[in-house]
Amino acid sequence: MKRTSLATGESSLLWQSATNQLESVRYVLNLEPLQMIINRENPMEPPSLVLINATKESLLYQQTDGLSAYRGMQKQLVTYKRADGVPLSGTLYLPANYTKTQGTLPVLMWAYPREFNDTEVAGQISFSTNQYPTISPRGPIPLVAEGFAVFDKVSMPIIAQGDKEPNDSFREQLVANAQAAVDTLIDLGIADRKQIAVGGHSYGAFMVANLLAHTDLFYAGIARSGAYNRSLTPFGFQNEQRYYWQANDIYQQMSPFNYADNIKSPLLLVHGEMDQNSGTFPLQSERLFDAIQWLDGKARLVILPFEGHSYTAKESLEHLLWEQSQFLKSNLPIHESVSQ
Repeated sequence: MKRTSLATGESSLLWQSATNQLESVRYVLNLEPLQMIINRENPMEPPSLVLINATKESLLYQQTDGLSAYRGMQKQLVTYKRADGVPLSGTLYLPANYTKTQGTLPVLMWAYPREFNDTEVAGQISFSTNQYPTISPRGPIPLVAEGFAVFDKVSMPIIAQGDKEPNDSFREQLVANAQAAVDTLIDLGIADRKQIAVGGHSYGAFMVANLLAHTDLFYAGIARSGAYNRSLTPFGFQNEQRYYWQANDIYQQMSPFNYADNIKSPLLLVHGEMDQNSGTFPLQSERLFDAIQWLDGKARLVILPFEGHSYTAKESLEHLLWEQSQFLKSNLPIHESVSQ
């Protein structure tokens, strides 16, 4: 943190974060003498609030450590490139004490597509090795405690090409992103091509259904609270501003429901019974499930009672974790040496 004179442009350093911890300023109380409250965390210690008073420090609040089941979990940033040179990244989580000598792991890849108009912006990374692991029951990381590897926040950029809109090449870029991520996991020696699943929530679920419909990269998929038929969102979706009648071919090509006959890998569909999101009514999951079943595919539909677009009840979250765990164990079995 610096103080800069607007008159002279000269700057003086007031405070600098430690190199072995993730620290950020929460509140500045006084400049002379310096008094402020900062956030502090590291991979082994959960976030805390610390009062800095000149050269003295006082602990104000310490979050409890509730991650004993994940102690020793390995975390690393993985960077790689798409076939066309676009830089990509993801955060890889591995079970505690896992080594490559134990063989490959079943992997759940979790992602959310995002549109960009610039390649450099699409390739930006936000990651700190000093960050304390944040584990939410709504995310994929809890599965690490059961022996799975999780490739989280996998880059799925959809970038405008020339004078075209990003979605004009949505499918091609989505597949290229997924191919690069899968190839990277194989090259690292972490995964076998027959042990990789893909998952996502909302627009991420839409991504999952598209990848299962248009590639053979994944042996299972988890799609939660998604939309799969874009004719049911005719006035735009996500960052797509064109109406259905202005870009009918794009809406049709991007709808995995139209290619349900190509979805042969097992798919777990989860939806909140009272999803209030205008683009993701529960009907979306129900219709895709019916189509896959009728076309002799393999799908399971779970409707969480009284839940909206995001799930909140303890009972719902516990059941969600159980469903995901059982589904992956059935379709991506864990090697006995790893699970022990």
